Amino acid sequence: MKVLVIGSGGREHAIVTAVKKSPKVTKIYCAPGNAGIAKLAELVNIGVMEFEKLADFAADNAVDLTVVGPDDPLVGGIVDVFEARGLRVFGPRKNAAILEGSKAFSKDLMKKYNIPTAAYETFDDADKAIEYLKTADMPIVLKADGLALGKGVLICQNLDEAIAGVKEIMLDKKFGSAGNKLVIEEFMTGREVSVLSFVDGKTIKTMSSAQDHKRAKDNDEGLNTGGMGNFSPSPFYTEDVDKFCRENIYQRTVDAMASEGREFKGVIFFGLMLTPKGPRVLEFNARFGDPEAQVVLTRLKSDIIDIFEACIDGTLANTPVEFEDNAAVCVILASDGYPLEYKKGFEITGLEAFDGKDDYFCFHAGTKFSEDKKVLTNGGRVLGVTATAPTLKEARAKAYEATEWVSFANKYMRTDIGKAIDEA
Repeated sequence: MKVLVIGSGGREHAIVTAVKKSPKVTKIYCAPGNAGIAKLAELVNIGVMEFEKLADFAADNAVDLTVVGPDDPLVGGIVDVFEARGLRVFGPRKNAAILEGSKAFSKDLMKKYNIPTAAYETFDDADKAIEYLKTADMPIVLKADGLALGKGVLICQNLDEAIAGVKEIMLDKKFGSAGNKLVIEEFMTGREVSVLSFVDGKTIKTMSSAQDHKRAKDNDEGLNTGGMGNFSPSPFYTEDVDKFCRENIYQRTVDAMASEGREFKGVIFFGLMLTPKGPRVLEFNARFGDPEAQVVLTRLKSDIIDIFEACIDGTLANTPVEFEDNAAVCVILASDGYPLEYKKGFEITGLEAFDGKDDYFCFHAGTKFSEDKKVLTNGGRVLGVTATAPTLKEARAKAYEATEWVSFANKYMRTDIGKAIDEA
């Protein structure tokens, strides 16, 4: 079968790598892809928001299955466009992708269906938001309602920071129209854990747990980013935590969406906070996480094509979703200065060191080819160096070993990805 993967980051490189392992697949296209994905798939020069062009390409090239990676096209309704054309596509429709597209929607859904989350209030008026903050406990969390590349969340330690944050999000529009509405949320403490899941509208099957590192600098300092590294599984996601989440969060979310007439088919990403009072939902995403996909999909034992098709057809209950009994760690190599200002266009060397290895991976996040086919940096997050091993500590050591194989002019990384493993 022919498969089209939509997107151009490390997540899509991980998806393409998993798809390539399926014996059912004869041809992979990726639109628009990147320099790393080009080794596995034919790149198609169409942007992720050009829905009709993408659908035309899928129809003209007899593509059997399209897999949508990023959030923007899902929230924008790409699945609806493909389905209207009779094209097979993996991902939630627009009315279900709102689970990620609007934080206010997801918070209201959790309140209505008694899904554990932080207390919150929603505002579309900056002055009213500021008045509320004057009576609120600090620290407090501000969230832009819409999509903001994983960066529209501010943790404010005091009232002055909170007022400045409201102005930044709602008045200065730092995150564009995503800040037209604001969610103000109680600050929760505890460890964060990510659990991705496959959903077919009624059945949910979770993937292995993972733990992200959002801050730009060591010791969780610096600005929020799209993610500086990840490891899977999380030793803090215990059997008791899993039992609680299955009883109170996972199936309840799927059923809630169905009850609202928003049947969800695709991937639901549960961002969890393990608080002293029990697990709480921090956020939902309507797709694979990045870099969660890099550590979770490298551990997937089952055929991902079988799972994608089961989600589309509503047969997930009868389809195995199994993971290797091992561990994975991903360290992001970024452009120094990310997530603010950084230079790009530098040549990357050493990539060939990963060739032929099945326990080391170099997922391209922000790369492109030069005119003479050299691989250049082309983003803030450049590469996701990932390794698998029997244990988390071994995987971490291997991942950091492999970061030394690759060089580019302004290479930057955190040195403490997975440090929490030592405390488990």
